[in-house]
Amino acid sequence: MTTGLIPGGQPPDPRPTGALPQQRREPAGHAAQHVENRSRSSVITARAAASFEPVGRSVASARSFVRDTLQGWGFADIVDDAVVLTSELVTNAVVHAGTSADVLCLRSDDGVRIEVADRYPEREIPLQATAVNMGSPDREGGRGLQLCAALAGRWGVEYIPTHKTVWFQLDLPARVVGTRAAGPALPSELLPLADSRVRVAVIQVDRTGHIAAWNEDAEDLFGYSAEQVTGKPLTDLAAWPHTPGTSTGIAEALRLSRWEGSYGIRTSTGRVTPVYASHLRVRDTAGEPSTVCLLVRDHERAVLQTPLRGPASDTSTGSEGQSTDPFEVFIGSPAPDDLDGLLQRTVERARDMLDGDSAFLLLATDDETELEVRASTGLPSARQRFARVPVEAGPGRYGSARMPAVHDDLTAVPGAVPLLNGTGMRSVVTVPLKVEGRLTGSLGVAAEAPARYSNEEALRLQFAADRIALAVESARLGELERLRRGSLSFLVEASDLLAGTLDRDQTLALMAQMTVPTLATWCAVYTIADQASEPYLSYVLHEDEELIDGIKSLLSKVPAPDPVPTPGARVWTAPGEVAHQAALRSSMRSLGLSGSPTRQVTPGIGPTLATASAVGGETVVLPLVARNRVIGMLTLGKPTDEHFRQEILELAEDLSRRAALALDNARLYSERTAISQSLQRSLLPPELPEIDGVEVEVIYRAAGEGNEVGGDFYDVFPIRDGAYGFAIGDVCGTGPNAAAVTGLARHALRLLAREGLTGPTVLERLNSAILDEGARSRFLTLLYGEMRPQEDGSAELKVVCAGHPLPLRLRQDGTVEPAAEPQPLLGVIEDLELYEQIVTLDPGDVLLCVTDGVTERREGARMLGDDGLADVLTTCTGLTAGAVAARIMRAVERFASDAPSDDMAILAMRVPGLHKD
Repeated sequence: MTTGLIPGGQPPDPRPTGALPQQRREPAGHAAQHVENRSRSSVITARAAASFEPVGRSVASARSFVRDTLQGWGFADIVDDAVVLTSELVTNAVVHAGTSADVLCLRSDDGVRIEVADRYPEREIPLQATAVNMGSPDREGGRGLQLCAALAGRWGVEYIPTHKTVWFQLDLPARVVGTRAAGPALPSELLPLADSRVRVAVIQVDRTGHIAAWNEDAEDLFGYSAEQVTGKPLTDLAAWPHTPGTSTGIAEALRLSRWEGSYGIRTSTGRVTPVYASHLRVRDTAGEPSTVCLLVRDHERAVLQTPLRGPASDTSTGSEGQSTDPFEVFIGSPAPDDLDGLLQRTVERARDMLDGDSAFLLLATDDETELEVRASTGLPSARQRFARVPVEAGPGRYGSARMPAVHDDLTAVPGAVPLLNGTGMRSVVTVPLKVEGRLTGSLGVAAEAPARYSNEEALRLQFAADRIALAVESARLGELERLRRGSLSFLVEASDLLAGTLDRDQTLALMAQMTVPTLATWCAVYTIADQASEPYLSYVLHEDEELIDGIKSLLSKVPAPDPVPTPGARVWTAPGEVAHQAALRSSMRSLGLSGSPTRQVTPGIGPTLATASAVGGETVVLPLVARNRVIGMLTLGKPTDEHFRQEILELAEDLSRRAALALDNARLYSERTAISQSLQRSLLPPELPEIDGVEVEVIYRAAGEGNEVGGDFYDVFPIRDGAYGFAIGDVCGTGPNAAAVTGLARHALRLLAREGLTGPTVLERLNSAILDEGARSRFLTLLYGEMRPQEDGSAELKVVCAGHPLPLRLRQDGTVEPAAEPQPLLGVIEDLELYEQIVTLDPGDVLLCVTDGVTERREGARMLGDDGLADVLTTCTGLTAGAVAARIMRAVERFASDAPSDDMAILAMRVPGLHKD
C-alpha cells in the first residue's frame, strides 16, 4: 500500500458522473497512468492505494484498508458506507470474476472517491438507450451497483482494454442547522379585528362529558338554546382537528386539569365555527369534577390566549435590531451538531427557562408506543438513560403524552410521571414534541416544591418545544441512519468471521467478542446439547478481564434462563437481584452486622461489590434458534442502572440469528468429525505385536483434513505360534470410500491367514471378496507376507507382492535390492495365479515396505521414485527400524514444500540378530 499527498495545481478535467455507467477507452500503454490523468471536479489532496490477490481473505483486507484510510483522514461519518460498498465491489472482483483487485482512495475538499479496478473488462457494457438491470436484491451476487446507487452520491463504471473500474463518491454530510423562522413586530393597524361586542361562550361539562351549563353568548355564537344542548355530549358538537396517527381528541382535552387550543363547534345551521378555547378542570363542594370551557371566535383568540412571558425583544430581535432565530435564542449559538449534545443543551435551557430543579427529554419509538429517556439534568441520568416508558399506560401524564399537561403535586397522582418516582420532585410541566402532527418526544421540567407551574409555563415550554422539535427529529433520524449503516457494516464483518470457522469453542468466543463492548458491557453464552439437556454456561466475557471470573461465579449460582424460542430480547432480572443481595450481605459483614470478624471478610468485599456493579444494569436474553430448535441463549448485560437502546437490541437479534446458525454448523461438523474419526480409528490395528528377534516400526499419514485413515493401510498380527503376518496396501483413491475397502481388506487378511491358508490363497480369496462388492469395489495393491524368526537370528519371510511397490532389502554392507517380484493387483480380474517368494533376512538386514504416496512424492516435474527411495535407504545402515522409518519420512517431507496429496504408509522391519547392536 502506498499513500501520499498530491500537491495543489491545475484541477483535472471533469469526469462523467451520469446515472448510467460510462465507458472509457485508453491506449494499453497508458493503463498504469490512467488514475493520475483521470478527470475529477475538485482538487485531490491525498490518496491511498492497495492491491489484493484473488483469494477470499482479500475482501476482509480491503475493508480494513478502506476503514483505516478514511479514519486516518478524519472521515468517520462515511466510513461505514465506504466499507460496505468496497466489500461488495472487491467480492465481485476477487470471488466472482476471479481476478486481483486494485483499490484507490482519493480525498478532496468535498468528499472521498473510491475506485475498485479488476482485470475482467469483457463484461457487457450497458448502453445509454437501455435500462440497466442490476439484478435482484435477494440474489447472493450482483448487489454492488445497487448499493452504489443507493448509498453513493455519484458512481459509474469505466472500461479500458485491460481493466474495468467501478468508482463511487461519498460526499461529506452537511451539519444540521435546524429550522429558522423570524417575524417582525406587527404595528397596531395590522392587529386582528374583533367584533364590536366580543362574545365569550361559557360551557360547563360534567365528568361524563355531557353539557351541564350553556350561557347566552353560547346561544348567540352557535344558535342552540340551553334546553337543546343540556345533557348532550360536547363531542357531538365539537369538530376536533384529528391528526392521522394520533388518538387525541376533545374527550382527552376535557380530562386535563388545564388546556388551551383551537377546535370547531357545529352550529345549528350545520356549519362549523372555528373557536379558541380555554378549559379549566374544577370540582364542587361534593367533590364532583367538571370542566369549565371558555370559547371565543378563533380570530378573537387574543381575548383568551395566555401571553408569553418576557419582553418581545428577548426572543425576536438582537442587540442591533436584527431578527433573531427563536431556535438559537433557546438553544444558543452555535447549536450542538450531535444528537446527545443537542438534547442535553435542550434540557438544561428548559430547566433554566422555567427556574426548575430538574428537566428531562424523552424520544418516542417509531411506533409511538414507548418513550425512551435520552437526556436529563438534576436527575440520576445514568440510572435512567435509555429507560423506556409506555405512552398509553399509566393513570397520568403518559396516558396523554401527545398533549401539554401540568401536575401541581405528584404525590396526589402517584405514577403520573414514572421517570420522577423517588426523586423528590413534586410539580412538573410536560409538553410533547411533534413534527407534522406525529409524536416524536416529550420535554418536561420539574421542581421540588408543589404548585410551581401553571398553564402559562406550559405554553412557554410548548413554544420552545415546537421550535426545537424539527431539529431534534432531524438529528435523531441522522443518528438512526448512522446506526443503520454501522449495523450493516457490523453484520457484514460478523458474518464473515462466523463463516470462517467450524470450531465450536472458537465460534463461542467470536460471539462474545463481537458483542463486547460493541453491543454490551458483558456477555454470557448458554448452550443446550439436546432437547433433554439443561442450558449450560459455556462462555463469559466482560470488557474488564478482571471481572470475568466473578461474573462466571455469580451466574453459576443463578438458574439459567428458560430456553424460550420466541424471537426478540427479553429482560432477565435474576443476575441483578442476586448480585444486589450478595453485595448487601458483603456490606453488612464489613460493618460487623453478621457477627463475623471484619478482618475475615474484608478481602472478599471488593470483588463482590465490583461484580454486583458490573451486572447491576439491564440484562437481556436472546434465544439462539437454528433449524427450528433452541440450541442456546445469548445473554447481554449492562453495568448498574444502565439500559439498552432499542436499536442495539434489534442489532443483537440479527447477530444472534447468524451466530446460532454458525454455532449449530460447528456442532454438526464436530459430531460428524468425531463419528468419522471413531470409525477410521477402527480400521487401524490397535497396536503392533512384540516379535522376538525382529524390530517393527510403522509411520502412517492420511491425506485430507480430518482424516485418520485413507486408502493406505498396514497390519502386523500373529498367525500361529512363532509366525506373524504383515501387510501393507493401497486402495484406489483417498478418503472415506477408500477407507471402506481398507477395512474389508485388513479384517479379511487376518481371518483368512489364521485359517492356515497360504499367502497366494489368502490374496485370491480377498480378490473375490473385493469383486463381490460390485460398483463399490476398488482395485487394491497389496504386499502380504508371513514372517517366522529363526533360531540363528535370521528371519524367514514368504512374500506375495500383488501390484504393490516392491519391498526393498537393505543389507549390512549398504546395498539395496528389491526383495520380491511384481504380480497382478487385486480387484480387477477374477482368476489370479499368484505365488509366494521366500526371503531370508540376515542379522542387521532391513526390509522396507512403502505405499506409492512415498515414491510418487513430487516437486514440480521431479519425483522421488524408486531410485530416490533406494538412495535414501542406503544411508540407513546400522539404524534401528524406528530410525529407518523416521529418516525415510523426513526425506519424503523435505522433497517437496507442498503438503502431501496422497496417503503414505511406511513399514520397516529389521533383524538385529542374537545380540543387540
